[in-house]
Amino acid sequence: MTEPVKKRRLRLSPKLRRRLKRGLIIGSAATPLAVGGLWFAVHKVEWLGPLVANTLRSVVGTDNVAKLEDFVYGLEDRYNRFSRKDEKPKAYWEVPPEPSAAPPGSASAAGALAPKPPRFRPANVGPMLKSWSAPGDGDWVPIRDARRPGEEPYLYKTLLHPDPNRSWAEVFVVAVDLSRVKVYAVAGRNEPKSVEKEAQSYQRVARIPDDHQDLVLGAFNGSFMTEHGYYGMKVDGLTLVKPRDKSCTIAVYADSRMRIANWKELADSEPKMEWFRQAPSCMYENGKLHPGLEAGGGAHWGATLDGETVIRRSAAGIDPKGEVLYVGITNHTTARAIATAMHHAGASEVTQLDVNWSYPKFVLFEPGADGQRKAVALAKGFEFSDDEYIRKRSLRDFFYLMPKDLMAKSAVKKSM
Repeated sequence: MTEPVKKRRLRLSPKLRRRLKRGLIIGSAATPLAVGGLWFAVHKVEWLGPLVANTLRSVVGTDNVAKLEDFVYGLEDRYNRFSRKDEKPKAYWEVPPEPSAAPPGSASAAGALAPKPPRFRPANVGPMLKSWSAPGDGDWVPIRDARRPGEEPYLYKTLLHPDPNRSWAEVFVVAVDLSRVKVYAVAGRNEPKSVEKEAQSYQRVARIPDDHQDLVLGAFNGSFMTEHGYYGMKVDGLTLVKPRDKSCTIAVYADSRMRIANWKELADSEPKMEWFRQAPSCMYENGKLHPGLEAGGGAHWGATLDGETVIRRSAAGIDPKGEVLYVGITNHTTARAIATAMHHAGASEVTQLDVNWSYPKFVLFEPGADGQRKAVALAKGFEFSDDEYIRKRSLRDFFYLMPKDLMAKSAVKKSM
């Protein structure tokens, strides 16, 4: 009868044990630092966020990455609510005083010297929460074109603080005069991916065309990647991704009219569209909040991120007459917060665009030191580069704004 084999214990020298223990301690301490460093870098290095997210999706899957994002953003929100709980809402720009009324009987009061009213100026809407706002909340400030300061403004901006529990939840809104501005859509270098066979050979410029760069007023981000919902897009006469019936749709027609509505309401007019781009379900339709947002969440407006997730978001909206486009970019907001802020600003139809740290942005353009156009951010803290949308080809789709009157003048000059 054979005796059972005794297991031999691995004996480590005291010196090796000390090294191993020290390595474990250093590793335990370094892991949180590495994760923290990566989180900081993702928030500071423009290209790193998309790279990390897309790499993770290819390894662990889209749903798992969304759950991870939900978890991390939840931790960040809890930390902010603890560390920033005493912060007050802050302003990002000065609001010029309203022109004072002329004294009765003066020449100005009689109309002789009265300034000509601007062709476009949205009515101030005031703060969303009067007791929890920054100076100038809800007041529209003109955005002057640095290249043509004498032109009447085509765009106005305002800031809103929609969340009583988060003073750092900010919604920056731009109002666009659609009677004088045309909106163009551009497919990104990679997104949305061309699903339709006839669009496989489509040559993507992925930036603002050269002949538009001298006049362009501003540009802002588009919608989700194709794999995050297969939301449709048509541009340059080609359908890259077929429209989905229940998706909210931004459409611009041959006569420059713009509409934002559920696709079922727009489908019959598709042949007259110059372009369309889709997003998740409309947040507001006919002035009414989507039922999924009534309780603050329950539906999804961020890939697979729930509506309650506190993240950076972007949105587009339009007024009931179809005369004003509203574009919003945010810091630290839920889906309901951005929806109600856009509605407060004046939009009766609202659609969310893209989400997460790197994608939402609104840039303006001004002359650079080298004479070339450069992009400048609407507000501090949003990621962009000087070449954004003009010399740098965008990976994702985007929209840009052109002044109709100046385009007409330019066309006349060229024809002479």
